[in-house]
Amino acid sequence: MFRNNHSGRFGFSTLALGLSLITGDACAGGILVYEAGQEGNGLANAGSAALATDPSVLMSNPAGITQLSGTQISANAQVILGDLGFSRDSGNQFDGNEGGNALQYLPGASFFISHQIDDRSAIGFGMYGNFGLALDYDDDWAGRYFNQEAAIIGISFQPTLAHKFTDDLSIGIGPRIMYGYYRNETAINNNLLGLRDSPDGQLEYKDTDVGVGVNFGLLYRLSERTQIGLAYTSKIDLEFKDKPDVRKVDNPIINAALRRLNVDSLELDMSVPQTVVVSVAHDLDPQWKLLGSLGWQDWSEFGNIGVEVDANAADVSRSADRKYKDTWHASVGAQYQATSKLRWSMGVGYDTSAVDDKDRTVDNPMGEAWRLATGINYQVDEGLDIHAAYTLVWLGDMEVEQTKARSGDSLSGTYRNSALHIIGGGANWRF
Repeated sequence: MFRNNHSGRFGFSTLALGLSLITGDACAGGILVYEAGQEGNGLANAGSAALATDPSVLMSNPAGITQLSGTQISANAQVILGDLGFSRDSGNQFDGNEGGNALQYLPGASFFISHQIDDRSAIGFGMYGNFGLALDYDDDWAGRYFNQEAAIIGISFQPTLAHKFTDDLSIGIGPRIMYGYYRNETAINNNLLGLRDSPDGQLEYKDTDVGVGVNFGLLYRLSERTQIGLAYTSKIDLEFKDKPDVRKVDNPIINAALRRLNVDSLELDMSVPQTVVVSVAHDLDPQWKLLGSLGWQDWSEFGNIGVEVDANAADVSRSADRKYKDTWHASVGAQYQATSKLRWSMGVGYDTSAVDDKDRTVDNPMGEAWRLATGINYQVDEGLDIHAAYTLVWLGDMEVEQTKARSGDSLSGTYRNSALHIIGGGANWRF
C-alpha cells in the first residue's frame, strides 16, 4: 500500500476525494468488449448477429443457435495486453511520477454449449465476461488523488432458448445474470494549508453485486446466400454498497468532509448499458463470405456515478457526472475458406467515444477506437475445430485535463499511442 511523503499542492479551501465507478477500459464505445476468445475475435465484431458457426453466437444473438446441429461445446481463453501510459505536460500541477503502464494484462475465459432439441428448437448456455477491465497506476503517480487502482469485472451467465418459427425466421431469448465486482483505491492528500509535509492517507472501496437483464435476437434468411440478424441486450443494474476503508487520514478538514459524506454506508449505482446491433452475412461465392455490423450502446445511462467531496462546501455531492454519451459501432469483415479445413477471418471496426475530449478522466481514459482483427479456424477432424485470433484496438493520443473541484489544481497530460492487443483462441467440439 502506498505511503508517501509527497505533499502535492493543496490549498485551504479544498478537498477533492474521488470515488468514481470506473473500469480502466479504453475500448469499445465504453467498456463493452466484443472479444471473448471465440472465433469471431478475428472479425472486429463484423457480422456478429448474423453469423452462427459455434455456440458463442448466443452471446451476440441468441437466435443463432437454431443453426447449430447436434450438441456443440466451445471453450475459449484470451489475454488483453495494454499499452496505456500517461505523460505529463506543462499544465500539470501535481507532483509524482507518470504512473507507468496502467493496463499491462488481463486474462479471460468463456464457455458455451448448445443443443438441438429438434429441427426447430435449440437450447444453450454461456458463461463469459465481455464487460469491464482494470487500471493499476503506480501508487505515487501524479494522479494518485484521482485514482490509483480500479477494477470492475462483470461475468455473465446466460441460459438460452431459440426457436425457428419458419424456414427463414428464428427468434432467441436468454436471461443474462451478471455477477459484478468493483474495487477502487485512491490516495488522500493530508497536507493542510500547505504548511506541513504529511504522508498520504488511503481510501479503498470494494463490493460485489448481481444484476439481471435479457438478451434477445432475430435471425432472418433473406436468400440462400444472405441472412441478417438483429440483437438487443437490456441494461443491467448493479448496486455496490459498502463502508469505505479509510486509513491514516489526519487532516481535520478531510475528516469533517468524510463525516458529512457518511462513509459508513456508501452506495454506487451503475447500469450496464442496453445495446442494439444489426448484422449481415452474405456468401459471395463458395470461398468468400462478406460481413458487416452497425451497433448502438446506451452509455448516457451509465454517467451519473461516483462521489466528490469538498471540505468547505455547503453540501456534499454523492455523485460525479462523468458526462458519458451514447456510442456507435460500425464494422466490416470477411471470411475466406482457403481449404476444406482452413478458414481465415479478417475485419476492421470503429467505435465512437463515450466521452468528449474535455470530459476524459484518468479513472476511465477512453476515446474513439479503431479495431483491426484477423484469425484462423482449423478443422482437426469432423468433430473438432480449433481457432486463434488477434485484435489490435488502436486508441491513439488521448488528452486529459482533470481539475480538483475546490483547489482548481489540474492534472494535465496525454496518453500517447494508446492501444490494446487482444489475443485469443479455443476449440469447438461437435457431438
